[in-house]
This record gives sequence, structure tokens and C-alpha cells, in this order.
Amino acid sequence: MDSLIELFCDVDDFCQTFVPIWQKQMLSAGEIQRQRARSLRISEIITILIHFHQSHYRNFKAYYTEYVLVRLSREFPGLVSYNRFVEFIPSVLLVLCVYLRTSCLGTCTGISFMDSTALAVCKNPRIHSHKVFAGLAQRGKTSTGWFFGFKLHLIFNDRGELLNLLLTPGNVDDRKPVPKMVRKLFGKLFADKGYISKTLRDELLRTFNVQLVTGIRSNMKNALMPLMDKLLLRKRAIIETIIDQLKNISQIEHSRHRNPANFLVNLICGLIAYCRQPKKPSLGLGTLPALVA
Repeated sequence: MDSLIELFCDVDDFCQTFVPIWQKQMLSAGEIQRQRARSLRISEIITILIHFHQSHYRNFKAYYTEYVLVRLSREFPGLVSYNRFVEFIPSVLLVLCVYLRTSCLGTCTGISFMDSTALAVCKNPRIHSHKVFAGLAQRGKTSTGWFFGFKLHLIFNDRGELLNLLLTPGNVDDRKPVPKMVRKLFGKLFADKGYISKTLRDELLRTFNVQLVTGIRSNMKNALMPLMDKLLLRKRAIIETIIDQLKNISQIEHSRHRNPANFLVNLICGLIAYCRQPKKPSLGLGTLPALVA
């Protein structure tokens, strides 16, 4: 319960600062003509959505009906029915995006790890009949096979903190979003062999002063590499551990979405839940100057 209170206080502090400015801009632009009062505040809706990803429940309906309505009625006196709450979810998408970007991301340490993961939105036999993400999701291929959905591109530091993310259709090459994601990074960026590209490596070094470090394929000539880079490249498995936690603990992927907005809310809340973990996968490298010297 203490973690829930801490989460609510942090979200509510953010909402008290951001929401009035956001709503004022929308009213002045004519995008909203009327604000109807709700029994649940935006901060309460967001807290419930994020806390679901911190709980042991695998299904949001079960979490809301069996836990929230039964055990959290004192903490949230304005609770509504499950169907009504689901109608509230898309309205907090923008607030969640800003909260993730401004309050949850870590700081670059000079050692970063990059990878992408597939987010399938339906099973392969249902691709032709799937309509929820028609025109948005695309077929893509990973080392485990074909999927229909999106790719989530992620960058973490050596402490397991999320530095940047980008969502693309499933057919986008892993290397294409990289220049957009490294603008605030420095030092070295470690990635798998799927990011091998001399053009990309030269662009990152020339434009952003970021050194891209990857392994080499079996048909490529061997190249000299500093010992520290070799050791850190072997530690790239940390991002696989993080992605496994995002999918199996924070539940950022499932095939039960009924509209794209709810898909995005589920994804962002899962990422926020991970960012708020007190203990994250870490390499325990200590101070950066000792490593780059």
C-alpha cells in the first residue's frame, strides 16, 4: 500500500502542474468546448493504470473488478464501473506520454545499450481478419519468426534505466530510427549484429559524437576492438533481461486490445511501471571515468 500511495503522490504532483496548462491550451485552441466533471481525477486514473502493471494480475478486468473495486474503494472513493473506467482510458494518453518523458527516463552515463523487440497485436492465423490495427501495424520478422504488429526500439544505460524509446510498424528496419534516438546520448552505444552499418556508424560519430559498437558477422573480416568494448559487448544481454521483464512482468504485449489508444496506454504504463522499479538489471560498473580512461 505504501508503494501505491507513493505512486499516487508522484503522479498527482505532476498532474497538478501539467494538466491545467494542457487543458488551458486545448480550450484556447477550440479543441475542447466543455469539461465535464468526473468522479475520478486524471491522477487517480493514471495511478490505477500504472499500478496494474505492478500487481500480479494478468488481466486488467480481473484486476479492476476483483482488487480495485473490492480493496481500494477507500483510497479511490469515486470509483466507477469497469465499463465506465475503460471509457476514461484514452483520455489520459497524452498525460502519460509527457509523464514518461519528463519524470521517468534515466540519464546517459556514456555506456548505452540498444535493441528492439516485437509487439504482436494478434496471432498469425488471425492476421487477415484483424481490423483493430489495420493500416497501422505491419508484418515483421525477428529471429523467432514472423509477427504482425509493431517494433519497440529501446535504449538503456548500464544501470538499467530507460533513456529513449520509439514505436514503429513491424516492418521498419532496426537501424532506421537510431539517429532520432541518440540525440541526447554521448559515449558508446552497444548493439547486436542487426545494427551493423558503416554508414550509420559514421553518421552517429560525425553528427552526435556517439560511437556505435557491434559484433561482426561470420562472413566479415575480423577487426581489432578495445578489450573494454569486447567485455561490454558481451554484457549486452542486460537489455534482453530488461525486455523479458517488460513483457512478462510489466505486460506490455498482449493480443486483446480493442483500439489503438488503449494499446498505447498499456504500453506506456508498462514502461512507467518498469522505470519505477526500485531494483533494475544493472552491470554494476561503478564510476564511468574509470571505465573510459
